[in-house]
Amino acid sequence: MFVEVDSENKILNIQQEISFFNDSNDTLSSIVLNDWNNAYSNVKSPLAKRFSDEFYRGFHLSSEKEKGSTSNITIIDANKLFLSWDRTAENPDIINVKLREKLAPKQKTTIHLTYVVKIPNDKFTKYGYDALGDINLKTWYLSPARFENHAFTQYNNENLDDIANAVSDFDIELKLPKNLEVTSDLDIVELAQKENSSIYKLSGKNRINFSLFIEPKSSFYSFKSNSLDVITNLKEEKLSTVQKALIIDNVVRYVNDLIGKYPFDKIVVSKTDYERNPFYGLNQLPSFISPFSDEFTFEIKFLKTYLNAYLQNSLRLDNRKNSWIYNGIQVFAMMKYIEENHPNSKMLGSASSFKLLRSYNLTNLDFNEQYSYFYMLMARKNLDQSLGSPKNTLIKFNEQIAGKYHAGLSLRYLDNYLGENSVTNSIHQFYAENKERQLSEKDFENLLKSNTEKNIDWFFNTIINSRKIIDYKFSNVSKTKDSISFSIKNKTGVIVPVPIYGVKNGKIVLKKWLEPKANDTVFTLERNNADKIVLNYKNEVPEYNLRNNWKSLKSFFPNNRPIKFVFMKDLEDPYYNQVLYVPTLTYNLYDGLSPGLRLHNKTILDKPFVFDINPSYSTKSSTFSGSGYFVVNQNYRNSALYNVRYSLSSSYFHYAPDATYLSINPTVQLRIRENDFRDNHKQLILFRQIMINRQKSEIVIDNSKENYSVFNAKYFNSTNEITNQFSLMTDLQISGKFGKAAAEVSYRKLFENNHQINLRFYAGSFLYNKTNSDFFSFALDRPTDYLFDYNYYGRSESSGFFSQQLIIAEGGFKSKLNTPFANRWITTLNGGYNIWNWIEVYGDVGFVKNSYQNGKVLFDSGIRLNLVPDYFEMYLPVYSSNGWEIGQNKYNEKIRFVITLSPKVLINLFNRKWF
Repeated sequence: MFVEVDSENKILNIQQEISFFNDSNDTLSSIVLNDWNNAYSNVKSPLAKRFSDEFYRGFHLSSEKEKGSTSNITIIDANKLFLSWDRTAENPDIINVKLREKLAPKQKTTIHLTYVVKIPNDKFTKYGYDALGDINLKTWYLSPARFENHAFTQYNNENLDDIANAVSDFDIELKLPKNLEVTSDLDIVELAQKENSSIYKLSGKNRINFSLFIEPKSSFYSFKSNSLDVITNLKEEKLSTVQKALIIDNVVRYVNDLIGKYPFDKIVVSKTDYERNPFYGLNQLPSFISPFSDEFTFEIKFLKTYLNAYLQNSLRLDNRKNSWIYNGIQVFAMMKYIEENHPNSKMLGSASSFKLLRSYNLTNLDFNEQYSYFYMLMARKNLDQSLGSPKNTLIKFNEQIAGKYHAGLSLRYLDNYLGENSVTNSIHQFYAENKERQLSEKDFENLLKSNTEKNIDWFFNTIINSRKIIDYKFSNVSKTKDSISFSIKNKTGVIVPVPIYGVKNGKIVLKKWLEPKANDTVFTLERNNADKIVLNYKNEVPEYNLRNNWKSLKSFFPNNRPIKFVFMKDLEDPYYNQVLYVPTLTYNLYDGLSPGLRLHNKTILDKPFVFDINPSYSTKSSTFSGSGYFVVNQNYRNSALYNVRYSLSSSYFHYAPDATYLSINPTVQLRIRENDFRDNHKQLILFRQIMINRQKSEIVIDNSKENYSVFNAKYFNSTNEITNQFSLMTDLQISGKFGKAAAEVSYRKLFENNHQINLRFYAGSFLYNKTNSDFFSFALDRPTDYLFDYNYYGRSESSGFFSQQLIIAEGGFKSKLNTPFANRWITTLNGGYNIWNWIEVYGDVGFVKNSYQNGKVLFDSGIRLNLVPDYFEMYLPVYSSNGWEIGQNKYNEKIRFVITLSPKVLINLFNRKWF
């Protein structure tokens, strides 16, 4: 390639020659080229779709100048004849070049290309140009795709660092302005210096890809370790150059010994690569409270990033199809590195030495134990995916965290079971063979099997290529002074090896790997004075649940866990019944400030049974109040119905200054998802019985019965992404005095100019209505909330500040009109369009029908100030059925507001990006 860099316009002018050798046994009529830079060209590409699915709006709203592309492509053959080529709208990052003559096996052809690469802004993926004039290039040129199993591998750029390139030799001449410096893992020689430019020669052999950094002043520094030139810009200001050199040398030598010698002379370990794949947990902590030493922090960052670059650059696997091998080797190597170099390090570092934190399981966990908890986090949510799944089918949390950790844990599990360094030796052999030829997952499997006499088919069938979970427990335990007899049962029916330990006074006195042939296999072992037997004591098996893994051999109640009270939050501790306590402070107009104490068992991992009780004291009424619930979760692993949630909730507060309500709600909730876990289409069916007991109020008169019970069935169907959101909700309510049905449809569209339209349609009708008040009627602007679903701060107020609180439900109007209720039927349409940033115009129109009255058409309109979405919003009415409201008296009383004090809303905004 000859590449001319136009740094001012962020353009690369490229002349390229590709000598393509057909080393397959197939005759080729075309060649496929990867054109991943063109994935940035429009908002309909697979890359743009992935951004939208993960709720990243930056690319969709970017200007044309910020996007990237590959254009002005000309392709000719060795005879200087034009070759036809195509790329489709569905695959804008793949080019199919048609050859004039078929290419026979073991023959070579040459094609010449010229094209222009427009570099994207690095804010999308951290690849591209930034505001400081730096350029970080990755997958920017046209490259032949990997050929395997009689076909070219054709993958779209989905921001996964998994391009499937053919192994190539590179010779590049790079011309760039004189004020810029270049860094690469290719060999670099400066050829010439001209008045305004410099020309460099870059070369490398047997490469899949390479890094290229162009900066006004290079941020990289070089270390020589074991004949390898390590080039890095990872920063740690408090470490000296010597300290960094020692750490780098230790890591390089360790990886060479464990996996094999890196096949190239140079490797780039960049800050960008770390930021794209950080060590989660370590990267979440601000530097001023980091519980890890500066040396340890730099060491872990460098170790993770070095291993990633090392494997990505040198393993000739299909990284999309076989990503578990990359991830497994990386995390397996990291875990062994910690075992050898920092065996006493804890998950939260020095925090474990703080007296106030010593009782927390979170601070006492060994550093390597965190990997299994991240895996269990997804498994308990029923969101884990098989390790053998293609990388682009994984949800973000699995792709970046849980799946990687699970892969490493699985290799460690196999290594511990096989012993004799079987897995380590297999990795070393696999890496050596990889230098000679293109390998596949099957080659890795065959090597593992060749290094052991044990049958390990279960490892690939169950651990790698299925979602089956492991959850062993004891049954039928009997003991004598000298022996123990027991059977073990995997609650999920999976039969895989598991280690058993005998423990006495915290010390291991017995260990043996069990290889059950079926559930309830009986084992008899020497007791060795053990007072407790534990399955998977050292967490060697990536297990779903550790709480049922032990039996005491000395007490009458063999699993009598003591209760442990923990402040705020903690990780699940399998040896205690944890009760977490949290001070709370709630508010409503009638109870005033209500301090309370929340008692619950919700640790960071989901549980099948959850309780949450929050008694409080109402300072205004000088009475006790509070709420609570009990939940039983049941997951279904292999069906569209993936979760059923049974719950019983209750709350007791004031609904008026002189009256309280008690709500009791038994509920069943069914959650449905698509087979593709990345699909944002979700469904939910809810059945509940709402039983309300209200004290009679002398202040609030609504002519309704104080006590009532309503059966409620709801169906939700939603599809959410950043550019389009659609949801449907149906609602059926049946009670002795009334029956009603309603439906709500919402749609939101985000345009490329950052303008957004919101539409909501609501329709409801009474099936029968024997009530004599509007308490149960459809509301136009402020529902009475007789089911006590909404967080009103002054639910019974008809005037004043608290009556202006707005919750978008039922009619969804913002103005208070003369017909606020409908006791027959209602239809409304709510719309909004943002005109600038957080300023939006809104309009509502509705048709309401009451008994013995003609139907009425009503409308309102105004300005919405979306100051903090879902937290603080204001609605300023302008014109409605009441006339020009903006010029009427007491206009401040017509303003409506949305205010939310619950942190759950913010947590949900985070969760949708990851899960």
